[in-house]
Amino acid sequence: MATGHHDMRKSINGLALVVADTLGLDPVSPHWFVFCNRGRDRIKILHWDTNGFWLHCRRLEQGRFHWPDDAGDALALAVTARQLRWLIDGLKWQSAVAHQPMAPRAMR
Repeated sequence: MATGHHDMRKSINGLALVVADTLGLDPVSPHWFVFCNRGRDRIKILHWDTNGFWLHCRRLEQGRFHWPDDAGDALALAVTARQLRWLIDGLKWQSAVAHQPMAPRAMR
């Protein structure tokens, strides 16, 4: 998740450049890169799949995403798939507490 706000006019090439140049990460890695606008009512998710990029866009008609206000010096935050779903669903994902995943055990 890229901290701060980003220009939502950018498409695949522009966001891939942000990932590589600003975040210092590989845009064709298996990660999903999430960007938000200044008004916190739009997000874009960029990710690489086999032989091309996907660009997912979401615009809220009401409300705002609970985007981190300040991540210190971090340009990006690592979030789980569950936390991303919470963010998209409008939850305060930073303070949500969920059951921790467990490894399955054999039944006796």
